[in-house]
Amino acid sequence: MSFEGKGVIITGGAGGIGKAAAKQFLNEGAKVLLVDMNEDALSDAKNELGGALYTYKADVTKEEDVKGYVKEAEDKLGSVDVFFNNAGIDGTFAMITEQESSDLDAVLGVNVKGVFHGLKHVMPAMEKNGGGAIVNTASVAGLIGAPGMSPYIASKHAVIGLTKTAALEGVEKGIRVNSVCPAPVDTNMMRSIEKGMNPDNAEEAKEQQAAAIPMGRYAEPEEIANLVLFLASDKASYINSSHYTIDGGMNPN
Repeated sequence: MSFEGKGVIITGGAGGIGKAAAKQFLNEGAKVLLVDMNEDALSDAKNELGGALYTYKADVTKEEDVKGYVKEAEDKLGSVDVFFNNAGIDGTFAMITEQESSDLDAVLGVNVKGVFHGLKHVMPAMEKNGGGAIVNTASVAGLIGAPGMSPYIASKHAVIGLTKTAALEGVEKGIRVNSVCPAPVDTNMMRSIEKGMNPDNAEEAKEQQAAAIPMGRYAEPEEIANLVLFLASDKASYINSSHYTIDGGMNPN
């Protein structure tokens, strides 16, 4: 799965899955632009990973920021061959009747508008170079319902819909679009979700979540990154408009 000389954009790049994917792309010879809102975390990632890694601070909910990171990628990487459209937030854990509309706006802003804007502006950049591969981060939450997480659930269902639409629109331009649907991954986002589920005992919530997975544990970020690299590679050349669960046997679909 060599990515020698390829240009890769990763949004949510300073988080667990984004950084794990960046490391693997760099190891396969890619040039990588990490995009995130957290400037300190981007700096830490740059220091940790080194190599042909560039960083860009952007708010994916703002279309001008998205235009900015695409231009930065074209300038610094030379081409945009792979896009890991990964930025996402979990939102507030609350029943629908107790959810604030501001929380819904915040989650849809990052998880849906951010993905949409990324597709809108990355696809033309890929077309210039004859095509490329896009992997969107959805979730098993895009395939099921779950009490207390309605904004997140809705947003990840939307990501799967955007994936299927973008794949059909991009196919004649040589652009493949797929999504990954992880079960819980051992990252900071899950710490937030666990605390929301059980504010008094987040560790108990983690144990309950892990027990619901047949493999009995959360995924590691590197395991999600493995699938992302495969879908972005030439080995997946006939895979398009698909969503891939990586869930330790939960099989929600």
